[in-house]
This record gives sequence, structure tokens and C-alpha cells, in this order.
Amino acid sequence: MTTSSPEETARLGERLAPYLRPGSVIALRGGLGAGKTCLTKGIARGLGIAEEVTSPTYTIISEYPAPPLTLYHIDAYRLGGDDDFAALGGEEILYGKGISVIEWSERLPRSLPAEAITIDIEIADGENRIIHITGLDSTEGPG
Repeated sequence: MTTSSPEETARLGERLAPYLRPGSVIALRGGLGAGKTCLTKGIARGLGIAEEVTSPTYTIISEYPAPPLTLYHIDAYRLGGDDDFAALGGEEILYGKGISVIEWSERLPRSLPAEAITIDIEIADGENRIIHITGLDSTEGPG
């Protein structure tokens, strides 16, 4: 699918949110400025989170309560890999009852559960993004 603005990318995240369940893991992949945080903001809005979602680049893991669960927004960019993630308690988060969204997920190949939803965001030109979602049943996910 293609989005043509940051707002459209965020709306895609909002449409994705109802299909997420406790324990869902979303592995985001895409270069700098691709729209990973924008998509995460939309997921948060779709989960009813009013708090402003920002990139967790320096905090690594940001938590947003979305009763009855928590959204964990994880940025793996500054991590040295799976071992650094495990040292932060990352595996407990991924295998817990929250929803985890991981930016730069390709840096954590051993940590990601097999059933993770993978979203690849490619910059086409300008604000246009080509987005590929795998691991979400096509009969129930946003299209």
C-alpha cells in the first residue's frame, strides 16, 4: 500500500490498532525519516492514548498506558544488538501482555518472536511511502 503524507501514514496506524492484542509485536523497518514514529503515533491514537508519542531514540523504551494494557515504543537504533536489548529487560516486554512497537527492529533479529508483524516502510519520493505489512492476516488487517 502507499501513503502520500505523514497524516495518511498515521491513519494507517490507527486502522491497524484494533487488530492488535496483548502480546502483539510490531517490527518496523525503514530508513531515517521513513515514517516509523509517525505510524506509531497512529497506533497509539488507535489504542486511545492521548499522550504525545515521540521518538524514543535516547530513552530506548517509552511506555504509554492504554488500559487494560501498555504500549511499549522501542527504538533499537542505539542498541548494540540482542544482548543489549536483553540487558534492558526487552524480552520480558516482548513476551508480556503489552503491545510492542520496535523501530529499527532489524537490529534485534534473535529477540523478535516468530509471530511478529513486520512493517517495511520505503520512501518513494517526497512524502510518498510504500508500506508492506507481513504477519497480519490479510482477511482481518487494514488494507
